[in-house]
Amino acid sequence: MMTETSSLSEREDAPLKTRAVAADTMFGEWRRYLDFVRRPVLPDAAHTVSGGSVLGIARMWALDVVLMGILLSIAGLIVMIGIDLPENALSGLSWGPEIIAAVVIVAPIVEETGFRGWLSGRPGHILAWAVFLLTGAVLSYVARATGTETGAASYIALAVMLALIVGALYYFRKAPAMGWFKRLFPLLFWLSTLAFALVHLWNYTEGSLAYLLPFVVPQFVAGSIFGYVRVHYGLWASILTHALHNGLAVALVLSIGEAAT
Repeated sequence: MMTETSSLSEREDAPLKTRAVAADTMFGEWRRYLDFVRRPVLPDAAHTVSGGSVLGIARMWALDVVLMGILLSIAGLIVMIGIDLPENALSGLSWGPEIIAAVVIVAPIVEETGFRGWLSGRPGHILAWAVFLLTGAVLSYVARATGTETGAASYIALAVMLALIVGALYYFRKAPAMGWFKRLFPLLFWLSTLAFALVHLWNYTEGSLAYLLPFVVPQFVAGSIFGYVRVHYGLWASILTHALHNGLAVALVLSIGEAAT
């Protein structure tokens, strides 16, 4: 009986082991991502920081480059047949060092923390995320009310936020993902991905919602990649992947601008 039970357990675990081995190759990692988006399942824990994690991130960034290349090619074909694309607010930016740093460094940190910092389902991460959002909302309100973005109160609020986040992460460091979160994870994953895409509608200055929705498909696809990386490799990994994504976009914009001059 024990032998039969052991054999049954090994057969049940075989697909998981096969997927784990397959993910050790680039196309294996991509297949695991496709399996994930077809049926999002929250892993018990993200991989620890290691050379293997960095390699996994590199593979997913390569997939991001391939998919973004396909979408850019489609956009190019649309322009070639005479359809005008909507004006993008980012196209009018003066790409100095501060703007580049904001897009490549600040935006990935803020957006990944805001949209996917809580996606692990662990109590410490969710509490830290709530503190992050609440502090951001308070500072934004104070800035609008006083007409200034700096001041002693802002620095005190940031210090309190950091202390609360560190405390939450330390206190709940061993707490696993909550059961209800794991059950609702597919819905929560797609909601976070959709919200990330929809926020980028603000990049466009004209056009109706129905007209603009197709133009945030790249952000929706990228968001699903960042979400996969976040739950399998950690928040630091999704921030890094996001930064690489934005960095390549900025490099393309700058190279096109130089070619046009």
